[in-house]
Amino acid sequence: MDLSDAQFERYARNMILDEVGEEGQEKLLGARVLVVGAGGLGAPLLMYLAAVGVGTLGIADDDAVDLSNLQRQVIHTTARVGQPKVDSAAAMVAALNPDVAVRRHGRIDAGNVGDIVGGYDVVADASDNFATRYLLNDACYHARVPLVAAALLRFEGQLLMFERGGVKTACYRCVFPDTPDPALVPRCDQAGILGPLCGVMGSLQANEIVKHILGLGDSLAGRMLLYDALATGFHSIAVAPDPACALCGATPTITGPAITGSPGTPPAA
Repeated sequence: MDLSDAQFERYARNMILDEVGEEGQEKLLGARVLVVGAGGLGAPLLMYLAAVGVGTLGIADDDAVDLSNLQRQVIHTTARVGQPKVDSAAAMVAALNPDVAVRRHGRIDAGNVGDIVGGYDVVADASDNFATRYLLNDACYHARVPLVAAALLRFEGQLLMFERGGVKTACYRCVFPDTPDPALVPRCDQAGILGPLCGVMGSLQANEIVKHILGLGDSLAGRMLLYDALATGFHSIAVAPDPACALCGATPTITGPAITGSPGTPPAA
């Protein structure tokens, strides 16, 4: 791939890094990343992936922009209230970086998740419900596609990465094996969420994805990163594969994408 003069100027601050260079920028431009959820997490995630030059971005969301979203979902604008989020997000990506090709997807379900996930190199889970989280986990496991998943609520966030490059790592079901009681899992419209927290966690997701594409640094796989916005503190805990996991354990009982899930930190966006 030959970079144009405009691309050399646009991505100069990337390529001046010895660890990236022109070869790394070409990897980014050739990469395909699926972002599921164009809300609080997906907004900064999509904007940073577009800005850094990830060449193909898939955006999956079946919701419309609501005025209450704008407190945290910075990819949307007041003028786009009522528009489908995929259209609003795609417009912002195009305005930010015309190098990026956008693929739009609506609702992801058990019938289409395998085909969609199989078209990407990395999947980012920025969704707001457990059903989607487990569908993506299962599909990425079977397709051997790395999955970077974030969740947040109120003042706390979590980030996990599950790689499938021939190395055995935990999957989402290893960490959270049980289906939650919906009555015990408040959504952000019930419990609230600090707007800038979305920027922190979405940016961390983007950083892990870019590191993975470029083969830089230490992978988050095998750890869960936790952030407390009130204490301004990070800590991580080890997550190991569960030999009894219904998906990736010694005797799996799940052979395709399913929707059973776990309590954990309630997803919200």
